[in-house]
Amino acid sequence: MASSSASGTSQFPRWNYDVFLSFRGEDTRKTFTSHLYEILDIRGIKTFQDDKRLEHGASISDELCKAIEESQCAVIIFSKNYATSRWCLNELVKIMDVKTQFGQTVIPVFYDVDPSHVRNQRESFAEAFSKHETKYKDDVEGMQRWRIALTAAANLKGCDIRDKTESDCIRQIVDQISSKLCKISLSYLQNIVGIDTHLEKIESLLGIGINDVRIVGIWGMGGVGKTTIARAMFDILLVRRDSSYQFDGACFLANIKENKRGMHSLQNIIFSELLKEKADYNNKEDGKHQMASRLRSKKVLIVLDDIDDKDHYLEYLAGDLDWFGNGSRIIITTRDKHLMGKNGVIYEVTALPNHESIQLFYQHAFKKEVPNEHFKKLSLEVVNYAKGLPLALRVWGSLLHNLGLTEWKSAIEHMKNNSNSEIVKKLKISYDGLIEPIQEIFLDIACFFRGTKKEYAMQILESCHCAVEYGLRVLIDKSLVSISENDQIQMHDLMQDMGKYIVNLQKNPGERSRLWLDKDFEEVMMNNTGTTKMEAIWFPYYHYVTLRFGKEAMKNMKKLRILNIEMSWPCDGSIEYLPNSLRWFVWTDYPWESLPAEFEPKKLVHLALKSSSLCYLWTEAKQLSSLRTLDLRYSESLVRTPDFTGMPNLEYLNLEECRDLEEVHHSLGFCRKLIRLNLESCGRLNWFPCVNVESLEYLDLDFCSSLEKFPEIHGRMKREIQIHMKRSGIRELPSSIIQYQTHITFLDLSAMKNLVALPSSICRLKSLVSLNVSGCTKLESLPEEIGDLENLEEFYARYALISRPPSTIVRLNKLKILKFGGLHDGVHFLFPPVAEGLRSLEHLDLTCCNLIDEGLPEDIGCLSSLKELYLSGNNFEHLPRSIAQLGALRILDLRNCKRLTQLPELPPESDTIYADWSNDLICNSLFQNISSVQHDISASDSLSLRAFTSVHLGKKIPSWFLYQGMDSGVSVNLPGNWYIPDKFLGFAVYYSGSLIDTTTQLIPVCDDGMLWMTQKLALSNHSECDTKYNINFFLVPLAGLWDTSKANGKTPNDYGLIRLSFSGVMKDYGLRLLYKEEPELEALLQNIALEEQI
Repeated sequence: MASSSASGTSQFPRWNYDVFLSFRGEDTRKTFTSHLYEILDIRGIKTFQDDKRLEHGASISDELCKAIEESQCAVIIFSKNYATSRWCLNELVKIMDVKTQFGQTVIPVFYDVDPSHVRNQRESFAEAFSKHETKYKDDVEGMQRWRIALTAAANLKGCDIRDKTESDCIRQIVDQISSKLCKISLSYLQNIVGIDTHLEKIESLLGIGINDVRIVGIWGMGGVGKTTIARAMFDILLVRRDSSYQFDGACFLANIKENKRGMHSLQNIIFSELLKEKADYNNKEDGKHQMASRLRSKKVLIVLDDIDDKDHYLEYLAGDLDWFGNGSRIIITTRDKHLMGKNGVIYEVTALPNHESIQLFYQHAFKKEVPNEHFKKLSLEVVNYAKGLPLALRVWGSLLHNLGLTEWKSAIEHMKNNSNSEIVKKLKISYDGLIEPIQEIFLDIACFFRGTKKEYAMQILESCHCAVEYGLRVLIDKSLVSISENDQIQMHDLMQDMGKYIVNLQKNPGERSRLWLDKDFEEVMMNNTGTTKMEAIWFPYYHYVTLRFGKEAMKNMKKLRILNIEMSWPCDGSIEYLPNSLRWFVWTDYPWESLPAEFEPKKLVHLALKSSSLCYLWTEAKQLSSLRTLDLRYSESLVRTPDFTGMPNLEYLNLEECRDLEEVHHSLGFCRKLIRLNLESCGRLNWFPCVNVESLEYLDLDFCSSLEKFPEIHGRMKREIQIHMKRSGIRELPSSIIQYQTHITFLDLSAMKNLVALPSSICRLKSLVSLNVSGCTKLESLPEEIGDLENLEEFYARYALISRPPSTIVRLNKLKILKFGGLHDGVHFLFPPVAEGLRSLEHLDLTCCNLIDEGLPEDIGCLSSLKELYLSGNNFEHLPRSIAQLGALRILDLRNCKRLTQLPELPPESDTIYADWSNDLICNSLFQNISSVQHDISASDSLSLRAFTSVHLGKKIPSWFLYQGMDSGVSVNLPGNWYIPDKFLGFAVYYSGSLIDTTTQLIPVCDDGMLWMTQKLALSNHSECDTKYNINFFLVPLAGLWDTSKANGKTPNDYGLIRLSFSGVMKDYGLRLLYKEEPELEALLQNIALEEQI
């Protein structure tokens, strides 16, 4: 068929990372490198940072070599000690090798080092190489490679941090990487035939840089490439770095014509994308009003793809130009030239010229091969029939790929014999080339399942067809359908039109194989014109009409396999017959008390009658051996369930909120394949038969308030199972369920008001992962053997009466979450000694446990994995000192602890503290804590300090901070003799808002040539607090600010002004001078009076 084109290409690695960071850990790990990594992560740039690097040994690991090879960019942070590490130097050599071999982008950063020192190995780099030459004198070749790599890297364009602030340097690096990655992300445009001409013309119409609002419509027939062009233009506009191309928000709303959830759902998506907030408008008028008012100050980029009706779309999604801020651009794709009206301009997408049509057809028919003369001649015939339509060229190219010359001729002859001016009919050749079973699958998808999640569609298709997975793969390979990124089945408009065209070839709706339009449905059902050709009826929920049909409307539909009616409007008439051929039967709001007595659907796989008016299904048992799902949820009038004897393969039974249901048929125990059983909110259910649990994975008895006895269990559990009994009326757990059913992983007993005790046999549940007894208000104790639950990870016991958990609880070494609390006044909780137990505990909540000083064990510091400790609403005055040993603790909550007067010594990793900040003693103890952590800080031009984050719901700044204001900078006149040697610790700072970097300056009283003391502060904190209520504390230590070498014999008291400049936006601030002993401060306050200037 074709000859291969010979061309040698180098093998490029697969990029698994965007960036690889190379750095000297002891120099920059906790400062510049961590800040850079954080910003890269925020920008969604996937970065490899070896957090566990030890930098020992000669060679780097295979994992690091692989990571370097799989990174598109590398950032090398050269610091003073970089060259002392043989590890770093070998890493550098590898990076430069990858750059040479694969063109990797390399960005050097010179962190407090001169680029010439790196390039020529001088100063600290010379000292490092002097030691290397002594230690590794036999490896002359290796040291030469290091020198070459250093010189090559230093010659690259990079960032010298000495010339700019750290934050500016990070911004420059991230922008450079983003620009590089964006160029790579647009590389797909190279394979789109003819795209450049379209983009150039549309960009001219958009007039980017002109400060007005413009709407551009991309118009053309289906399949001509309108969506492809719009997507490419959207991507390019977002990549451009010029300020003219910077938008406040962008949204691509795809395939609008297929929206089934109402106009307001589209408006909600636009709000969410543009404003980055959740929108939940329930009607289109509210959404229209909000769009017109809230977006008028925003410069936005919006693409509305596939609009075909002005009244239903443009009026509510882009009604007028004054809805949007200056500089906004709206792009619309449509088949209707007259849709735009007076507000926009039209760009017509015409068919491809002949040479581009050939190029596109070759891409799909021959891939990378070069066709011989015979196939070139036949290709011209196909291109002529396609008339420049990209969709037809792609489909026919895929159809003919890998076929022989004879098959090509036959296919082209078929095109000639079935030629028609309408392209849909021409495309039918791709359908005709399918075998009949796959044709049926295609028609089902075209008529019913476009835009449906693949998993759901597959369930329905597999209930009716064989080898559906294979059939779907064939349809994908033939470019007839596709699977989207969010796993939906998709197809082009023309493909769907072609499928529906095939079904509608029968003019009489009753003679068709499928129905989906309400007018056709009503004609067939009212006139009883359905025939044996009818295979599927799909009446979706968004059709708001009243159904009308005769009693025997379906009597002649002997082959009907799918009946799907989802609507909430009343039906006129009644129905006495349903086809026994049904395999998938869904009728939401089924309006009658029962199903027809003669209905015997032996092949039925799925029966779902949600929110029905059923009182019962049948009066006698039915043989439904194929039934897998029975869903009767929200059928509030259902009094009894059917006999389950004839349903041996039932897997899913859902009776949720069947509020009148009092009992379940005793035959349920015969369903040995039952996987999920849901009886949530069956409030009148007072008796339940035995349940076979051999296959059961989920049992829900939540809110079964009348059910006092747990059902009997038959069989042994073979799978992991979840059991939910929240707010049920069950009085006790039978020991049998627990003694022999060891596969229970989740047990929710919360709010069971009648539960007095747990059986000791519960401790035999070796697979139990989560146990919840919260709200069991009569439960006063736990079994002594609770520590035997060796796999328990979550235990909740809030608002129970448990005040003395057994000492064995500390043996739960896989436990991650533990919650007690909500005890009555006068009942004090006592936590047992930890004794090296609870090694995996990460979250401990003892809120409102009436804890006194003895309530927490002195060895609580042994909880080595604890990250969050919640102790609010308790009565202790002091906390165990060992809290300082909680090395992993990040969050400590001490709110509403009225008797607590000072914070404990804080663990090293803590960054979020909740406490009563209106209490001056609490504030003071926090900063005394911070000071002790920072005692070894010395003077430097730039410091990295740890900030503490909290929330403060009060409107005022805590009064402990004597200097207060609301500016973006802080300037405070210091009182005379403010500095007391060995007593003054630093400047305590408070501000509200997100974490920002700060520059601190100490300014002399007299301008007599004295140098200002300046310090750049990089604040680090990894709290996940809601920034809406964030407050932050940090301490500027005098030891880090005061540089004796610059003081020229002066003392701090010769400096009378402290100034802090913040790099971002903040709401307010507070400042206080911090001393070791408060009396010294009180004496100084007498001199301050009202002279402060903030």
